[in-house]
Amino acid sequence: MVQKNIEDFINEVTSSIGKNKIITDNLILKLYSKEPSGLMGNISAVIFPESKEDVSKILSIAYKYEVNIYPQGSSSSLSGNAVPLRDGVIVSFERMNKIKDLSITDNIVIAEPGVRIDELNLFLEKYNYMFPIDPASQSVATIGGAINNGAGGLKGAKYGTMKDWVNGMEIALPDEKGTRLFVGCMTVKCRKGYDLARLIIGSEGTLALVTEAVLRITPIPESIVTSLALFDNLDDLLNSFIEIKSIGMQPYIAEFMDSKTVEVASKGVDINFEPKGNMLLLSIDTNKESTERMKKFLEDTLKKHNANKIITSLSQQEAEELGLFKIRRNLFAAQVSMGYSLYGNGKKLQVFIEDIVVPPSKIKLAINKIREVSENYGLFVSIGGHIGDGNIHPSVVYDVTDENMKTKVVSWYKDVMKIALDLNGSVSAEHGIGLLKKDGLIMEMTHYNSLKEIDIMKSIKSLFDPKGILNPGKVL
Repeated sequence: MVQKNIEDFINEVTSSIGKNKIITDNLILKLYSKEPSGLMGNISAVIFPESKEDVSKILSIAYKYEVNIYPQGSSSSLSGNAVPLRDGVIVSFERMNKIKDLSITDNIVIAEPGVRIDELNLFLEKYNYMFPIDPASQSVATIGGAINNGAGGLKGAKYGTMKDWVNGMEIALPDEKGTRLFVGCMTVKCRKGYDLARLIIGSEGTLALVTEAVLRITPIPESIVTSLALFDNLDDLLNSFIEIKSIGMQPYIAEFMDSKTVEVASKGVDINFEPKGNMLLLSIDTNKESTERMKKFLEDTLKKHNANKIITSLSQQEAEELGLFKIRRNLFAAQVSMGYSLYGNGKKLQVFIEDIVVPPSKIKLAINKIREVSENYGLFVSIGGHIGDGNIHPSVVYDVTDENMKTKVVSWYKDVMKIALDLNGSVSAEHGIGLLKKDGLIMEMTHYNSLKEIDIMKSIKSLFDPKGILNPGKVL
């Protein structure tokens, strides 16, 4: 019956929006049904809407036949957010990739969900503006995916996450008509009852499909001073950052990696310095008259805390030329490569990237506890993250066919989440709940005596998606 419904659904969608917008080739389906985390599902088709009208038609027909819809931007999520769990189809927004309007006066840009963040910033750069949400996957990450995931990124310490940069959006609902409505506002200030826009942000495609977004933009800083510092001792690194924060300095970017992570991520990277030790990467935005003074302040503070190597640039262009961000950007690929070196080629590897967050004042304690737990499990764990906002990404690569290893990693994963909760943090900062963090969500709600929230979320889900066809099995 399920297969018959899907066949009828595909036939009707083909008649409604055109056969050139649907692919059923098995090889292509496999490519679209796999996530970077290593998770993979089975689907019957990939549909490529090219307009908001297409999206409404797809949802209306899916509602009629009760066919599961898995929305997808570029499938770069890391918590199993987009992987299909049950029979159904993927709706890929890659063809809805237009930047539709820009107002410098209003500080907004209107974009379709398939626009990639890097492409948006290349467009905005011509006007000396930027969209500051920059996940590590920004070269492929899309606006729609970032909205649904509540994405953050390297600039999160200063600019926050996606919820801070979306004024409003048009969404389509899974009902008889594929009803479209605009939630939020075109303006920054907006008080029109319950804030449904913020409800959609971070909902991971389980409530509605985004067809257009009104995004806030901000001027590109006049100057950016960046220092990459290496420390023999991780505590020295953490103490240097704590001092910078304690005097009221708010870094534009603040990233760190422990020595294990630096060793892994620097392999094969073309840079003109030896990356040895624990790495702190700090950027401060300032005016051109203050760049030399800011450079001296950063270098003096880092030296005070025993940095053994410091490389400083006085502009973003110089930072790129010096390769100061290359190690950070190479991390995920390097972790996969490390897995093959540990377990051998031909293994089915999964990169398990934690995404906890603690108050920045607790980050030193959290990291030390994570290192202790990891050593107790005998796991090779690399630790890095966004030190500026307390978002830590301990990561482990393992062979999923090794059941003993898998059991050990799952236990480690839960222990790391407990560390975050015990320090007044959260189990998920920017990667979302998806499939992998569902147990963590229950753990967090239980920890904060807030299980009633789950019931409220389920009620909201049923109001938006009464037949439960949008990204089923995720979040709740």
